[in-house]
Amino acid sequence: MLKMCKPDNSVKEWEVKVKLFGDGKVEKLKNSMVSRSPMKLWILRAITTALLWTCVVHLMALGEMWGPRLLKGWPSCFGRSEVEISSVPAKVLLPPKRVYKNNGYLMVSCNGGLNQMRAAICDMVAIARYLNVTLVVPELDKTSFWNDPSEFQDIFDVDHFISSLRDEVRILKELPPRLKRRVELGMFYSLPPISWSNISYYHHQILPLVQKYKVVHLNKTDARLANNGLPLEIQKLRCHVNFNALKFTSQIEELGRRVVRILREKGPYLVLHLRYEMDMLAFSGCTKGCSSEEVEELTRMRYAYPWWKEKVINSEMKRKEGLCPLTPEETAIVLSALGIDRNVQIYIAAGEIYGGEKRMKSLAATFPNLQVRKETLLGPSDLMFFQNHSSQMAALDYLVSLEGDMFVPTYDGNMAKVVEGHRRFLGFKKTISLDRKLLVGLIDQYKEGSLSWDEFSTTVKEVHADRMGSPKMRVVIPEKPKEEDYFYANPCECLQLVDEPLSDT
Repeated sequence: MLKMCKPDNSVKEWEVKVKLFGDGKVEKLKNSMVSRSPMKLWILRAITTALLWTCVVHLMALGEMWGPRLLKGWPSCFGRSEVEISSVPAKVLLPPKRVYKNNGYLMVSCNGGLNQMRAAICDMVAIARYLNVTLVVPELDKTSFWNDPSEFQDIFDVDHFISSLRDEVRILKELPPRLKRRVELGMFYSLPPISWSNISYYHHQILPLVQKYKVVHLNKTDARLANNGLPLEIQKLRCHVNFNALKFTSQIEELGRRVVRILREKGPYLVLHLRYEMDMLAFSGCTKGCSSEEVEELTRMRYAYPWWKEKVINSEMKRKEGLCPLTPEETAIVLSALGIDRNVQIYIAAGEIYGGEKRMKSLAATFPNLQVRKETLLGPSDLMFFQNHSSQMAALDYLVSLEGDMFVPTYDGNMAKVVEGHRRFLGFKKTISLDRKLLVGLIDQYKEGSLSWDEFSTTVKEVHADRMGSPKMRVVIPEKPKEEDYFYANPCECLQLVDEPLSDT
């Protein structure tokens, strides 16, 4: 490139004279140049500067023509549009930091599966904000049935989580060194907060502990904040955390988009949250349709986990009360009665179905486009890093469930509720909340012959006409929070109702 520079003739003649002196004379020339007058030294510097500037001008001219090839990886020369696309990511505008007097530090250890922990994280952020404390990035459950070693940053984009909430609460990835040493020495206070508490409980009971000990550890987080009776700002902050701050990692999101693309290439799809895994059946004691050997296996499993407190369970009574997940056989009947197209794609958002293909036989026969699970749509290499990480696998199902044309859970567990609420937030996307207590009674009558198929189907459709995820207010049952509508299933304080004017947010 330097060969294309064009210095003036005087500089060329100077270069030739230097060459003619030979090696020995060059050294003498260097020594004599040091002793020359300041004026001649200044002239030499000026000539050198002119030479450099001439090169720069020529390089800039060449850069217009060849620069993109040299600097941008040799893209196609057939159009400039590809060349001009900047590879530098757009600057993210962060909200201004909220300035407040810090009352102390809050550490939390979440318990349960992914969606139970997700709701808990939203609650803990709201509590930390209200108490004016600094929150340490929550620790995820690694000791429950799933035995998932995933850290927060393995599932969620931790930097986005921190930065997107900086205008609400200060969040750190870990305690400052001095306080970290105090915790290692046991100089902190740990407790499980009372379930379904209102915000005044945290103000009067938890805040004084934070101020006294500087670091408080909440070792249980499931359902520790009430559904109702909270300030509107707290409810909206819970939504902001859930729908904006809790973003999955780029790896999980990209794989989720890939599954959705595969499904979309074949048309609409229904997501069936078929909660018929071994742990669910063992925990609930629901054994409808299981063999005696399977019943015994599930019972042994229930007794093996001490935190599953209910041991002796009447399966049939529980089923009639609507407290059991529908079996795959019952699910096939209900979907048919609802008028679901038998040719629709069905994605099973669940873990391994207890009983395998044998148990899924009737459902697969009724709906031949059953896409079973993500394992059938992706190759082993795609899921290699997700194996033995149940929460990361559940995150994939969560993303696919949000995008489905219809979402049908067969049990109202944490995923069913949180996904339902998120789909409401995305525009009241169709979610069918099955009335299991009524359905099992109707199914039994149909099987016994006391109801014709038309009567059965008509009744099922009528019952579920207003259970499709449409706008409605939560049902509030004072003093019975477990029986009332769950906040995260219907966060109506944060939703854009049909009869309300559209907002800019």
